[in-house]
Amino acid sequence: MDSVSLIILKEGQEAKIVSIMGGRTASKRLADLGLTPGTLLRVVRKAPLSGPVIVEVRGSRLILGRGLASKVFVKNELPRSRT
Repeated sequence: MDSVSLIILKEGQEAKIVSIMGGRTASKRLADLGLTPGTLLRVVRKAPLSGPVIVEVRGSRLILGRGLASKVFVKNELPRSRT
């Protein structure tokens, strides 16, 4: 599987961050939250429409706006979904 935007993943899917596609501000904000290439994450919940995405990273849950989440590109680590 090629890398896809985080917002494409389904609830329960786990993935590894491969890149951040954004300017300096977005990249710094995501890095400050611990979202850097190589980091494993799990999608906990996706709000409908243009709502936020909740991810679990290193034992913590983070709420990302859909715009910021769309800048995170991941590779699916485990092809199963827990939903």
